[in-house]
Amino acid sequence: MRIPQRRRCNLEIEMTTLSYQSSVASSSTPSLCVQNVTKSYPTPADPLVVLRDVSFSLSPGDRLAIIGPSGSGKSTLLNILGTLDQPTSGTVSIEGVNPFSLSAKKLAHFRSEKIGFVFQDHHLLPQCSALENVLVAKLALGRVADDDAQRAGELLREVGLEGRATHLPAELSGGERQRVAIARALMNSPRLLLCDEPTGNLDTKTGAAVGELLTRLAQQTNAILIAVTHSPALAEMFPRKMGMVDGKLE
Repeated sequence: MRIPQRRRCNLEIEMTTLSYQSSVASSSTPSLCVQNVTKSYPTPADPLVVLRDVSFSLSPGDRLAIIGPSGSGKSTLLNILGTLDQPTSGTVSIEGVNPFSLSAKKLAHFRSEKIGFVFQDHHLLPQCSALENVLVAKLALGRVADDDAQRAGELLREVGLEGRATHLPAELSGGERQRVAIARALMNSPRLLLCDEPTGNLDTKTGAAVGELLTRLAQQTNAILIAVTHSPALAEMFPRKMGMVDGKLE
C-alpha cells in the first residue's frame, strides 16, 4: 500500500516531534535524587549532626554551586554524593540506582564509571606523566583499551595541555596540574562530576580559567556538575546556587 506524499510528510513531522519530545523529557528527568539525607557521628554525649534533612534533585546538564562556611557540611555532602561515605538516614539515587545497596566491589566499579572527582589538591601521581595520570582513571575499572591513550590525549587537548602530555606534575604549574585532574575526572565519561574547592589553591586569574573550563566541559558532556566552594567568583559561573548553613541546604 502506497502512502500519499502529503501523508508521508505528516508522518515524518509527527515522528520528528515525538522524538524531540522524548529527548527533552529524557534530559529533564532527574538522574540525581537526594531525599532527606542526614549524617551524624556518635560522641560520648549527644550525636554530632553534620547534615540535616538534605533534599534536592538534578537532571543531566545541571550545574549547582554549594556555598557555605567551613564546617557547614559541604564536604560531607559531597562525600556522600560520591559514595565515599554513607548517610545516617535518607536516600541517594544516581540514574535510578541506590549505590549504597551495592556490594563493595560493585560500588567501587559504579563509582569509577559514573562519578568523577576534582579536589582542591590535584592528587596527581608524581612519578607519572600528565597523560599517564589521566589514564589512571581507566585502571580503576580494571582495563585499559588500545584507544584509551588517544582519548586521554584528546582530553589533555581539551584542557589546553596538548604539549604537556609527557611532563611530570613537578614540571607543571598549579593551574596546569588542576587541568590534568579535570581531564582525569572526565576520562570515564562520568554522569556526575563532583568538585571540592577546585579553585581553592589557585590565584584569581587561574581560578577563573579553571572554573570556566569546568563549566564548559560539563556542559559539553551533559554531566551533572556540583561544586562546593568559598569562592563567590566560581559560584557566579553556575546557573544554580544553594547555601549550606549548619548542615541545612537552602
